[in-house]
Amino acid sequence: MYEQYRYYLPGRVVNEINPDLLPDADGQDNGQNDCPQAENLEQFGAMDLPKSPDSIHVITIIGQVEGHLIMPSQNKTTKYEHIIPLLVAVEQSPDIKGLIVILNTVGGDVEAGLAIAEIIASMSKPTVSLVLGGGHSIGVPIAVAADRSFIAPTATMTIHPIRLTGMVVGVQQSFDYLERMQDRVISFVSEHSRIKPEKFREMMMTIGELARDVGTIAVGEGAVECGLIDACGGLADALAALKQLIAEREVAQPPQEDGQPPQEDGQ
Repeated sequence: MYEQYRYYLPGRVVNEINPDLLPDADGQDNGQNDCPQAENLEQFGAMDLPKSPDSIHVITIIGQVEGHLIMPSQNKTTKYEHIIPLLVAVEQSPDIKGLIVILNTVGGDVEAGLAIAEIIASMSKPTVSLVLGGGHSIGVPIAVAADRSFIAPTATMTIHPIRLTGMVVGVQQSFDYLERMQDRVISFVSEHSRIKPEKFREMMMTIGELARDVGTIAVGEGAVECGLIDACGGLADALAALKQLIAEREVAQPPQEDGQPPQEDGQ
């Protein structure tokens, strides 16, 4: 799968981006980075670039957010068992000062999406989200979970009631459970954005905008005007906001010498 990153010379294969990540000049596996690189490309669709002094990490939420059930192989998915450890690693890494989350997702599993959103919201490091293309359904809580959120002018966000798939028992308890799940989403979104719970619920139940469903489609500036997203912009705007948040955090919490934590007053 990773031939596109190689060029061929007689008797050797070379990685144009980082030669150390592919076999040595004699064509033999160097035994260090080749296998992990191939696995990263297969799992995440990207290879590691050369190390840089940049302290900003990027995580993408694309396709469908996959929950406890594995989606069909033709579906492009974001697996929560991949994203959650990455978020934990970002929080623990002393070299990473900020996180940017880029979304182009159709939504997916409610609990998996909320789990990702809760972790982003609880991180101590500055976070910024950028919606490109679409941040639909459960992608909305993930987008608003960051400290600052941006949406591209042509990007869309679909807000609709929670759906259940599979067998549903037609009893009052099933409808009560569905309502409680919906309340969890509404509560999270309203707490991490400027939109009121009543407004968000109203947008969920709007009739006439979606051909085969109820709900609302917010495009670019519309998502900002209703209070879901902080600002309309692109990658440069999101990075500038993140760097500003990082600078503000460093001023508020200056690094201590010898790695010592800051001392409390009176000690």
